[in-house]
Amino acid sequence: MTVLLVPGGRPLRGTVSVPGDKSISHRALLLAAVAEGTSVVEGLSDGDDVRRTAAAVTALGATIDGPRISGGVGRVHAPSGPLDLGNSGTTMRLLAGLVAGFEMTVVMGGDASLSVRPMDRVAVPLRLMGADVTGTGARVLPPLTVHGGALHGIDYTPPMASAQVKSCVLLAGLHAEGETVVREPVLTRRHTEEMLALCGADVTEEDDDGTHVVRLRRRALAPFRIDVPADPSQAAFWVVAGCIVPDSDVTVENVYVGAGRRGFLDVLVRMGADIDESSRRGPADLAATAGIRARFGPLEATTVEADEITGLDEVPVLAVAAACAQGTTVFSGVGELRVKESDRLQAVIRLLGAFGATAEARGDDLVVHGSPSLSPATFDAGGDHRMAMAAAVAAARAEGTGPSEISGFDSVATSYPRFAEHLAHLARAEQVRSDGGGRS
Repeated sequence: MTVLLVPGGRPLRGTVSVPGDKSISHRALLLAAVAEGTSVVEGLSDGDDVRRTAAAVTALGATIDGPRISGGVGRVHAPSGPLDLGNSGTTMRLLAGLVAGFEMTVVMGGDASLSVRPMDRVAVPLRLMGADVTGTGARVLPPLTVHGGALHGIDYTPPMASAQVKSCVLLAGLHAEGETVVREPVLTRRHTEEMLALCGADVTEEDDDGTHVVRLRRRALAPFRIDVPADPSQAAFWVVAGCIVPDSDVTVENVYVGAGRRGFLDVLVRMGADIDESSRRGPADLAATAGIRARFGPLEATTVEADEITGLDEVPVLAVAAACAQGTTVFSGVGELRVKESDRLQAVIRLLGAFGATAEARGDDLVVHGSPSLSPATFDAGGDHRMAMAAAVAAARAEGTGPSEISGFDSVATSYPRFAEHLAHLARAEQVRSDGGGRS
């Protein structure tokens, strides 16, 4: 288990580039695998989750040569054995939709954390479309087995806001008879719709009395070219750090700020954060990027609705910001945090408590009481990459004698392998890792 030692009280200054957007990277690989020809995908995330997706599409018949990905429906075949998806729930849910359209059986498993994440939310619509999807128990826990082929379109409203469920159904709809429709009362990330349009899919979007409606009909996909922008969920750690660590001034380059992904910025601005955006927008929403500059300043408490932070990925680090704000911040309706890589609702409470702040769960709400200061702490991330990085941000703010110790920091390889290196760069301080109690 890797331990990261983080000295607090050092201003963070400079510019950093975070990995390519994880959500877009997954979808680019999956769609390139079935597009008829060779696609060019630059800037893929270098995290382990995306590497698992790349390995999976290779096992299904695609070839990857640097940024060039050659695929096509005729190349798709059953893998030679079960697919190991590591910690990536996104890969499992999206891949289940893609392979459901083919007459073959695919078994997908992963690590201990993934093995307790519910897959019923994708099993239900895929079964309605005609696929045979099985797992363990009523929640359909992995390993997940999908036997596909002969699908038909459905008109589906997910019971919870989930870009992964929407994407799973649409990916299955690529090879389904008739029309596939997904209705969202709460808009989630639109990456799948954007990328389907980029591939020339027969996809349309409309607003029907406040409901986002996506319609898809089967059509061969064309190869495409994309430069994956920087991941806003990773940028959020540095933006929050810039806002809460005294005398800090941090810029994150080329961050995706399209619809459904900029919620954390809007929340921080509402809290009074000193944030500037230098926008560069292209002809498609996938090109909506900005350089984001965050400077230290006072923050005020607010109320954050769950649908402001689609996927809830930025909630842990926003909770750290809330712990440094004046007043009590309420994250409303965030019970979905309980079924992430860890029980993040309790993990956030444990994290803030370790650093001297106070938080509590009230039903599905997370309540964070602002604290005048944070103190150095010892914290076990529990194998959850976002909790490890949120703890590092809290540690950078902490003032007191000695560094904070964050164990289980190796989990950040899932999404941001160079996080500690970038923290050292911004703090202009040596970040010390230790393995098994020794230092290296």
